[in-house]
Amino acid sequence: MRARAGAATLWAGMCIVAVSGFRPVAVAERVPVSPPVGLVEGIEQAVADGFPGVVAYVRRGEQESRVAAGLADRASGERALPHQRFRTASNTKSFVSTVLLQLEGEGQLSLDDSVEKWVPGMVQGNGNDGRAITIRQLLNHTSGIYDPTTEAEFFAPYLVRHDWDYVYTPREVIARAVRHEPKFAPGSGWSYSNTNYLLAGLVIEAVTRHSAPVEIHRRILAPLGLKDTSFPLTDPTIHGPHLHGYDLKGQDVTRFSPSYDWTAGAMISTVNDLARFHRALFTGALLRPAQQRELLTTVEFPDTPAYGLGVQRMGLPCGSGPGALPITVWEADGGGPGFTSISLTTVDGERQLVLAVNVFDLGADLKGEQPVPRSTGLVKAQAAALCG
Repeated sequence: MRARAGAATLWAGMCIVAVSGFRPVAVAERVPVSPPVGLVEGIEQAVADGFPGVVAYVRRGEQESRVAAGLADRASGERALPHQRFRTASNTKSFVSTVLLQLEGEGQLSLDDSVEKWVPGMVQGNGNDGRAITIRQLLNHTSGIYDPTTEAEFFAPYLVRHDWDYVYTPREVIARAVRHEPKFAPGSGWSYSNTNYLLAGLVIEAVTRHSAPVEIHRRILAPLGLKDTSFPLTDPTIHGPHLHGYDLKGQDVTRFSPSYDWTAGAMISTVNDLARFHRALFTGALLRPAQQRELLTTVEFPDTPAYGLGVQRMGLPCGSGPGALPITVWEADGGGPGFTSISLTTVDGERQLVLAVNVFDLGADLKGEQPVPRSTGLVKAQAAALCG
């Protein structure tokens, strides 16, 4: 799942709400160089404003910094550290799009193939027609397919009955989606839908005859050495060193079945592993030139993001004076039960920031309310890392 407004938009619009109590102290882990000026202050402010913990990775050229502030576990008092794992939510999508682009580069499919060709009978009825929807339209969210994970009722097994182990299969979620009419004709609009990426995962499996997690591991995780990244199917536990995730009331929601999110958002990773993956992706190390161009070709409709294939292009402010110019970055983000994360890479590939926080209130998000505390701290950290 992803925050409705996107993690970048959420953080950019926050206001400071001071809270009393814990005084955050940032720590650095295996830092070859000092963090950029203002980064530590920004994440410490975010913790003071109500975020339980913040972990960050920053790269400028070949110089890397890893810092953290706040708590990984409120109950035990364990400190947040940069190597700890978290649920990446919709950051999973760029892994999925990369695999499909690789398959196209190998001649095993075309992004202009219909969904019906690879997943026959899955998208039909109530105005839905898989023959009219392409794989490309799944990846750039122009299919028009409905997203049932925007409904509070969908999450009742978790949020009402507190059955944190409850399992949805991808096919169940897709079946719920096609009970609704599409939001628009394929290609005529843009609407973020997790259903798109569940279908994309089924396409991977149909083409390769392997599970989507196996293909992601074989093609991305193993070659890049992403040893702290995993793809659970139904296991609700985060194994190994990890952040605990919380809602806005402070309830620990770390234990949560990832089944409903599958190839739309079930992966677990670290800021370091996400940074390594996105550095390889945006510098062309994972895709052939034609597919790299497809990855970064955005669709643009009024009042919607410039969205490519699992990633989006956006401008970020650097300074507030009359001569201040924005910088352009490639962005991927994720927001789901207990965790919010964002990965930013400048278009020249020279600077990166990956930030993760251990709070996201799913119940608030489903009501259209802000799912994270209000603070300008993360915006300050962002500017310190990417501008300066």
